[in-house]
Amino acid sequence: VQLQASGGGLVQAGGSLRLSCTATRRTGSNNGMGWFRQVAEKEREFVAAIDWRGGSTLYADSVKGRFTISREYAQSTVYLQMNSLKPEDTAVYYCAVALRPVATMSDRNYRYWGQGTQVTVSS
Repeated sequence: VQLQASGGGLVQAGGSLRLSCTATRRTGSNNGMGWFRQVAEKEREFVAAIDWRGGSTLYADSVKGRFTISREYAQSTVYLQMNSLKPEDTAVYYCAVALRPVATMSDRNYRYWGQGTQVTVSS
């Protein structure tokens, strides 16, 4: 299974970006999906997660109120709408498919990972 993420880029602080991620097979359609991010020389950080129906979501405190995760119902496509971006949001963003249908914050609960897309927020 491959996950293809897109939508990253360079944006000024206060701007918006929308990331999308699609699994090449329908493996993720009955699984939770999530977004993580990583800055060089730092550990991967949870950003947001959504259950398989799209009815339950989780967010890191640092992005609550600014980011919104969504998905097409029972599909292997997940989105991350990022508003009011800050320079500290700069990172490589990874999407992932969870082992179970629920939204989960721990990266240990994810099975498949995308290649990452770079988000850079300038001040």
